[in-house]
Amino acid sequence: MGDEGPIHSLETADTTIAYRRTAGRNPGLVFLGGFRSDMTGIKATALEAWAKETGRAFVRFDYQGHGASGGEWEQGSIGQWCDDALAVLDRLTEGPQILVGSSMGGWIALLVALARPHRVAGLLGIAPAPDFTERMIRSRLGPDQLVALEHDGRFIAPSAYDPAGYPITRHLLEEARAHLLLPGPIPITCPVRLLHGQRDPDIPWQTSLELADALAGEDVRVVLVKDGDHRLSRDADIALMLRLAGELAEKTKGHGT
Repeated sequence: MGDEGPIHSLETADTTIAYRRTAGRNPGLVFLGGFRSDMTGIKATALEAWAKETGRAFVRFDYQGHGASGGEWEQGSIGQWCDDALAVLDRLTEGPQILVGSSMGGWIALLVALARPHRVAGLLGIAPAPDFTERMIRSRLGPDQLVALEHDGRFIAPSAYDPAGYPITRHLLEEARAHLLLPGPIPITCPVRLLHGQRDPDIPWQTSLELADALAGEDVRVVLVKDGDHRLSRDADIALMLRLAGELAEKTKGHGT
């Protein structure tokens, strides 16, 4: 589902960003994927299908070092991936947009909203993971991993989603410290919806409550799924995501036009 049509490439100063775009009315939606994820996932493609059905503009893309985009994974960083998202917003969309960020994409979406408040009409975070490099990686490093970071500049992290694991670089962890957001305050005032599973083994659901408290805006709602995991990709989870996206689209349809 959702993979019809060509993949396009956005040329940037140092690489190419792969994307798919659907024309439609505003506010449009931009999907920001997670760490080591790409734009072919079920949430991205379900949102694209929904956007086509409702006649709404939509863009999904791969960060550098992810999916079909150029660039090397081990050179990536939160700041670089934020720059990728800003390039997509600036060059591939017009008018008000709703950012839909999954996991790390929730952190990137917050950074984009801070950088382009006049372009972001609403934000939907799905298991949002602000500051995960510090909270979920650095805080859990063992002695062997610390030695590897010091001597090699990287270590291989085990992953439930990739049996080979994946490299975590010293550059990633150190650069991310310039983009930490919690405990706030976070001067974002657009409507925000945060969807989080209470059986999320990767990002504690309390993160969404802390994030909601840190946001400056009043129109913030947290929706918890008691038996939901980190991916939130079951049919009922996807339906809930689409309902929240539709709610934001209706709420913000007069924004910035």
